Amino acid sequence: MAARRQGQLLAIGTHAPGFRLARLEGGEVTLAGLTAEARVLLVFFKISCPVCQLTVPFLERLNASGGLAVYGISQNDVEDTREYTSYFKVSFPILLDSEDEGFPASNAYGISSVPTMFLVEPDGSISRVLEGWNRIDMEALGVEAGIGLFREGDNVPAWKAG
Repeated sequence: MAARRQGQLLAIGTHAPGFRLARLEGGEVTLAGLTAEARVLLVFFKISCPVCQLTVPFLERLNASGGLAVYGISQNDVEDTREYTSYFKVSFPILLDSEDEGFPASNAYGISSVPTMFLVEPDGSISRVLEGWNRIDMEALGVEAGIGLFREGDNVPAWKAG
């Protein structure tokens, strides 16, 4: 289980619960601040998750497109998360959902496996929910960002559980 207690995963059309989380590089952000002018993709992950690791290069492409802001939400501590982001060359912003505080964001969103992603619109509504890896859903995120997410030679599975 990704968090201490398991709730029900939030559905499309649900209003995304607000949060205040620490940024890996310092300071704090709120969901309201992130969505003030644009939609955001929230990506809950753990550093030990192989499916999360598979997803990182494609999240980088989404973020680099400029059509969709990606925010990783790590369920690990600062040191381990910093090592992970360095190793996988993660450039999108990373937020910390602290185990010491009981994973408040993960629990509010009903996370039971990672990666789990939520596309949150500026009005706070959730327009997409993705659990694990699904090539079709990831392609749809590429369309949302205005890019072809997959390139010739990308060898990715159709589906992998988180």
